[in-house]
Amino acid sequence: MTAQILVKTPVFDFRAPDYVPVFRDRSERLKRLRAMKPDELAAVKVFYRDNPVAFINDWMMTVDPRNVEIGLPSSVPFLLFPKQSEFVDWVYALWRGREDGLAEKSRDMGASWLCCAIAVHMWLFYRDTIIGFGSRKEEYVDEIGNLKALLPKIRMLIDNLPREFKPAGWDGGKFMLLNNPENGSSIIGEAGDNIGRGARTSVYFKDESAFYERADKIEAAISQTSNCKIDISTPNGSGNPFYRKRHGGKVKVFTFHWTDDPRKDKAWYDKQVNDLDPVILAQEVDIDYNASVSNAWIDGSDIERAFGLGPADVEAIGPSILGVDAAHFGDDESVICHRKGRLVVARKCYSKMDGHDLAGVVNDYADECDAQQIVIELDGPGVSCYDTLKRGRHASKVQGIHTGARVKDGKNYNVRARAWRALRDWYINGPVSSARDGEFKSQAGAMRYSYKDGLLLMENKKEYKARMNKSPDRADAEMLTHAVSEMPALKPPPIVVPSIAAAWNR
Repeated sequence: MTAQILVKTPVFDFRAPDYVPVFRDRSERLKRLRAMKPDELAAVKVFYRDNPVAFINDWMMTVDPRNVEIGLPSSVPFLLFPKQSEFVDWVYALWRGREDGLAEKSRDMGASWLCCAIAVHMWLFYRDTIIGFGSRKEEYVDEIGNLKALLPKIRMLIDNLPREFKPAGWDGGKFMLLNNPENGSSIIGEAGDNIGRGARTSVYFKDESAFYERADKIEAAISQTSNCKIDISTPNGSGNPFYRKRHGGKVKVFTFHWTDDPRKDKAWYDKQVNDLDPVILAQEVDIDYNASVSNAWIDGSDIERAFGLGPADVEAIGPSILGVDAAHFGDDESVICHRKGRLVVARKCYSKMDGHDLAGVVNDYADECDAQQIVIELDGPGVSCYDTLKRGRHASKVQGIHTGARVKDGKNYNVRARAWRALRDWYINGPVSSARDGEFKSQAGAMRYSYKDGLLLMENKKEYKARMNKSPDRADAEMLTHAVSEMPALKPPPIVVPSIAAAWNR
């Protein structure tokens, strides 16, 4: 009960921050804390050990020098908005599960401060825990007086805690090393090619890891250092280990998109559009990995524009079409994309599902959405799904296509090129509405093209997967909804004329 009284946090408006009630609440909480008996204080510490979000909200401070110009203090309470709280819980779940993770982010989401706050909490409440931080340059890890660096942030977080939580004998630590003299825990820093070559760690944060110069070398060095390695970065193109890890399907992914930040709105985004270079905007704000890829077929900004529109902003007029991309067993997905007019209604993704089971799911979803067209690719594992669908209740609506088949339209080399051209034109000529799906955007934006005999030729699945380590399942499923311009006419149901006797007897 004592702990519950202690952690009551006032409602906070991030758009119009008023820190006075927060400071007042903390002051009252501190009075109650200092009036406690030793056993009561011990119970509070047990509570905070198991509730890191509460500890950060109740006691930690952060710094934002941009506050001064608008009349607010630069040193303010560290108050988490919902997505930040979710991130804290996500990191602890990875740590306890001994799993690796990756966090992709828009700029200025507070991710570095969050990782530092998590490290301080672990350092305080868990004995013999070692938390590692790595970045590409030493001055980004530890430099006296530089709050852009990670360990100075951590020192500040510790120094601003009430004395009841600071370990006895805390002296500010050494360069690249902060020891907790009470419980044997440590926070260590490393930089450049030395990342991962120090002590083994309980958890290791790799800051801005998409920008490491020799990322493969670092990845090899750190592979045995920790059971929980967390990469955190804004995108830096598609040709690096961060991108491959993000889209490889082997680690859990957390996305910090600017729309998750309650401080930011459309006016904020419009200012970024006006102030930033388009490539920087795409990579660091829109989390677009393909912003600087010269031969990407679809511009990520066109997809991002569709993410910003709701179903009410477009016309959902036309047939209800399902594009079905079937996957082999493994890390690839089987995907059903449902499109109606200018609206992408849904993308349904399934793992480790054989063709017969996928056909059952397609049939049920076709019932639910009253699908008029079902298009499935036959150049791979889709054959068994197609065969099952053709024996089912929606057989007349199903059309299988060979995307490698040649076409003679003077523009496209094959069916795949024609469908991808139609998909791109659809996004460019909008408006299009689509629920936000970062995986789809990354896949569609990474699809490359070339020309053969003067005709458009898109890379096929095998080429894409060899380059990206993952199949473009979600992008191809949506492409399939544009692959067939006209479906065979459905036969109308037979007209049954009741007999006179039957009519009479009714």
